[in-house]
Amino acid sequence: MTAKFSTAAACAAALTLFATAAMAGAGDYTFEPKTPEMKKGDDVTVAIRLTHKTTGKPVEGAVIFKTRVDMAPDNMADMVSPVTALPSPEPGVYAFKTDLPMAGRYQVTLLAKVQGEPETVTGKVIVKAFK
Repeated sequence: MTAKFSTAAACAAALTLFATAAMAGAGDYTFEPKTPEMKKGDDVTVAIRLTHKTTGKPVEGAVIFKTRVDMAPDNMADMVSPVTALPSPEPGVYAFKTDLPMAGRYQVTLLAKVQGEPETVTGKVIVKAFK
């Protein structure tokens, strides 16, 4: 009887582990600015860190396939800046060249594909430009 109980317990533990792994999703990742404040201007480099929430480890090799920089936090979502991807300065950090023409808050919206993750990982990061 104890052997059956042990086997059942082991199966239950394995199923729980599998279910936890299967429930991992796009919400398990977070984007955050490496430098949340920077001087306004043209050709400003904005660096965004992508981390796995559970482990806190940087996520390397993500494919950022859509980016947008606008002033939505200051009620000027129509004020959109061009964005150009730059080489990664360090593991898990994704850099972009953009224009921050005036002081204020800018929203960086990113859509990414992370290896092994079937869902698209989406992030909205706020950075602040000063004079």
